[in-house]
Amino acid sequence: MRTFSSYAMITLKGIGMGAADVIPGVSGGTIAFLTGIYEELLNSIKSINSQAFKLLFTGKIGQFWKHINGNFLISLILGIAISFFSLAKLMQYLMANEPVPLWSFFFGLIIASAILILKDIDLTKIKHLAALVLGVGAGAAICLVSPTETPNALWFIFLCGAIAICAMILPGISGSFILLLLGKYEYMLKALTDLNITLILVFVAGAAIGIVSFSHFLTWLLNKYHVTTISALAGIMIGSLVKVWPWQFQHDGVSWPVLPHDGRILEGLQSLIASGKEISDVTKYSGHIGLAVTFAAVGAALVLILEFAANRRKNKVSETQN
Repeated sequence: MRTFSSYAMITLKGIGMGAADVIPGVSGGTIAFLTGIYEELLNSIKSINSQAFKLLFTGKIGQFWKHINGNFLISLILGIAISFFSLAKLMQYLMANEPVPLWSFFFGLIIASAILILKDIDLTKIKHLAALVLGVGAGAAICLVSPTETPNALWFIFLCGAIAICAMILPGISGSFILLLLGKYEYMLKALTDLNITLILVFVAGAAIGIVSFSHFLTWLLNKYHVTTISALAGIMIGSLVKVWPWQFQHDGVSWPVLPHDGRILEGLQSLIASGKEISDVTKYSGHIGLAVTFAAVGAALVLILEFAANRRKNKVSETQN
């Protein structure tokens, strides 16, 4: 039986998961695995099933709570929430004041994660290569074709919560990465810092429904078509790099990556816009190439360190079982 201190430790692990999930490219699931709670997390999520709801609706609250491993889940969720609220303001500040280092850091995180996901996949097989290429195309299309501003309607926030939470059980992908693709990363950070209770509750409701509804399907998909699914996911991550490229401009609601030139975006860029409409938002800090490379390298190194630690833990678990 767990003690108060053991549940406090689970909360600390939740803080680590939350911190990872605030950063696109680092999966909270990776932190869960490193801290030894990944399997318990998956089993607890899967236990929220028809039997659990039957216990709940027949008034057997104690049995329901025990069935879903409620003490574990609430301790973990508390830690995740602490991270979300404490880091949201910092991320907002960095996006407003230090965009190039921040997005470069994210760029390094995501590209290293994609490479690690692909390292054990045999891309000489047509179906794996096809899944990768389709994933790259889908990721890029989502980022370039869809408008920078997606709907702020509550139904869309609910949908974002439902989709983003599923990243918790996907290898190498974080919930914030999904929010980036959906155009709601900055929006939800602002909701957290402003304590917009309505948006937060709708997002959490979507997350709750999503994790219960999709976890079994995603687990089945990974078990049945593991390599093909992973190839497609890695492709989506690679395609989405256009979203986190540090130098961007926006036109007609769409964000486009551009190359830095002599420390600034070409002044003649506007002349390329046939409509003559003024570009709405040119990235303020278009230079700092050395700084960008440095932070991208730091992001990639962080992923490699986490991967190394995860492999060490996996080997230790295997040795213990043998």
